[in-house]
Amino acid sequence: MPETPPAPVILGNEPGSFPHGVLAERHPAVIAQVREAFPWEPAQHRALDALLESCTEGVIEPLPADAPDRERWTGWGMDTYAGRSWFDVPWLWSESYFYRLLLQAVGYFGPGAWQGIDPFRPAKLAELDSPETDEELAALDDLAGLPAGEQARALLHGSLWGNRADLGFRLSATGGDTRAAAPGLVADDSEALWSLLPPAGGGTLCLVADNAGRELVPDLLLVAHLLAHGHAERAVLHVKPHPYYVSDATTADVVDAVRRLTGAGGAAAAYGRRLWDALARGRLTVRAHPFFCAPLPYADMPGDLRAECAAATVTVVKGDLNYRRLVGDRWWPPTTPLAEVTAHFPGPVAALRTLKSDVVTGLDAGTEAALTAAGDQRWRTSGTHALIQVRT
Repeated sequence: MPETPPAPVILGNEPGSFPHGVLAERHPAVIAQVREAFPWEPAQHRALDALLESCTEGVIEPLPADAPDRERWTGWGMDTYAGRSWFDVPWLWSESYFYRLLLQAVGYFGPGAWQGIDPFRPAKLAELDSPETDEELAALDDLAGLPAGEQARALLHGSLWGNRADLGFRLSATGGDTRAAAPGLVADDSEALWSLLPPAGGGTLCLVADNAGRELVPDLLLVAHLLAHGHAERAVLHVKPHPYYVSDATTADVVDAVRRLTGAGGAAAAYGRRLWDALARGRLTVRAHPFFCAPLPYADMPGDLRAECAAATVTVVKGDLNYRRLVGDRWWPPTTPLAEVTAHFPGPVAALRTLKSDVVTGLDAGTEAALTAAGDQRWRTSGTHALIQVRT
C-alpha cells in the first residue's frame, strides 16, 4: 500500500462536483432509460419509482432478506451504509449499489418471468448495430495491409479510445461531441506495455473489460491480434457476472460482439472467426467473477482472483471504473506515483483509460502544470483525455 497517507475518499456530497452530478442527475436519467427499455409490469414501475425517490431524496435501503447476494453485500458494507444519504458514503460504493438496486427493481434476480433480462440490452444492441460501428469495422480492411507492429499500435489505441463509447457516460456528457479528435494522452507507457508482450513471448494476458458494444469490439480485436502474433499464448477476458453501470460487458455481450464481427465481412469477419476459434479451443477464456461487481477497490481482491492475476504476464484493466478500483477512488494528487497506489496488485498491471472521473495518478509534474494552466478542470471528466499507464 502507499507509504504516504491515503488521500480522502471521494464522496458525492459536494454540489457542483462531478460525483454529485452522477448521483443527482445521471442516476435518474438511467432509471428513465430503463423504464422505457421494456414493457415492465406495474410492480416494476412502482419499484423504479421507489428507487428514484430513494436515490435523490431518501436514504440507502438494505436488500430484501431473500436477495440471493444479501450476505455478500453485507460483507461489502451494506449494513454500515444503510440509513445514510446516498451522497454521504463513498461514491464508488453508492454508484455500485445503485445498479444492484436497479436490477432488484426490474426483477433481474427473480424469481419470475423477468429473471435474467438485461435492462440495458436494447441500448447495447443499438450501439453495436449502429452506422458508426459499421464504419469502424470497415476500417479494418485498410489496417490489414500494415505491418504487424503498426497494426498492434493502432489496435491498442482503438481499445483505449473505444472507452468513449460508454453509454452511461453519454447520458450526462456535456460540452461537445465526445467523438471529436482528442488532444492526446496525459500519460503514455505503451512501450513498457509492449515490453511485457513481445512477439513470440507466450504467457497469459488478462484483460479486465469495461463496456460492451463499440468498446468491447476493439478490446476483442486487440486480444485477437495479440494471440495471432504470439504476444500471448492464452488470454483471459474478465467480464461482469450481471448487468452493471449501464453498458458494462457480460458474457452475453461478448457473444454478441463476436457474432457482430463474424457477420460483418472482410477483415472484421476474419477477426471474428479467430476469436470464435480461440474461445472454442480454450486460448481465450471468459470469466465472470462476482468481485467485478463489488463496490470495493482491487486492494480487497479475493485470493482466487489474486492468484490468477499473479500468474499472468500482465493484467490490462480497461476504463474508468476499473481505474478507480485499481488506484483507490480518492483525491490523490495527480503526481502520486502509480507504483505506490498499485503496490497491492499481485502482478504487472496496465491501465487503458479515457478520463471520465476525478481520480488520476502517475502524471509527471510538467503534464499536471500544463493541464492546470489551461484552467478547465473538465479534462478529468470529459472523456477528451486518456492514459496508458503500466506498473511492472
